[in-house]
Amino acid sequence: MKNTSKLKVNSIFYSIQGEGCDNGIPTIFIRLTGCNLRCSYCDTKYAYYEGNEMEIDEIFKEVKKWDCKRICITGGEPLLHNNIYKLIDFLLHKKYEISVETNGSIDVLRLSLKDVVIKMDLKCPSSGMHEKMRKENISLLRKRDELKFIIDEKEDYEYAKKIINEYKPTCNIIFQPVWGDMEKARKIAEWILKDSINVRFSIQIHKILWGDERNR
Repeated sequence: MKNTSKLKVNSIFYSIQGEGCDNGIPTIFIRLTGCNLRCSYCDTKYAYYEGNEMEIDEIFKEVKKWDCKRICITGGEPLLHNNIYKLIDFLLHKKYEISVETNGSIDVLRLSLKDVVIKMDLKCPSSGMHEKMRKENISLLRKRDELKFIIDEKEDYEYAKKIINEYKPTCNIIFQPVWGDMEKARKIAEWILKDSINVRFSIQIHKILWGDERNR
C-alpha cells in the first residue's frame, strides 16, 4: 500500500557523521526543511526554506540507493513536521538505526518513547536562542542519547557547566566549538581538561574534510 504522508525535504545524502558519539561513521542523512530558531552561528540557513514535498515512499526510494542501515534525521528542525513520527516508524520497520537531531526548543517526550537516539542541542548565550530552550527535555534524555552544547566564548562554557550541575543529565554530553576558529577550540579543550569535566569534546570532522560544501 502506498504511503502518502508528506514531509518537506531539503536534501537526502550519504556522508560521514561529523558530530557526537558516532562521529566518523558512514550515515544517510535526511535533512528536513524549516527551523523555528535563528542561531547566530547557523551553518544550514539554506534549510530554513529550501526543499520539496516528498512522500515517505519517495524518501525511502532515495535512502535505498546506499548500502547503509544508519540514518540521521536532521534539519532545520525535524520535530516541526507533523509526519516525522510516521517517517520514523516506517524506517524502524525497515530495520534502520535512527538518530534525530533536534534543537532543544520542542518537547521530546514522544521522541523519547521511540527506539531512536536523540541528539539534542541546548543553546548557549552566544547563539541568541538560549532563552527559547525547553530545559524540561533534559530529564527525558536516556543514557544512549546526546546533549550537545555549541560553545563559542567562555560565557557559553560556564553556562553549559551550570546546566550540567543543575540538571545532572544521565545521557552523553557533547561540547562542540563553533566552527572556524581552532585557537578557540583548543582553549575549550583546555578548559575541559582543567576542570575535569566528564564530557566529549567534538569537532565537526565533515568540515575538516569538505569545508562548507553542502550535503557532505
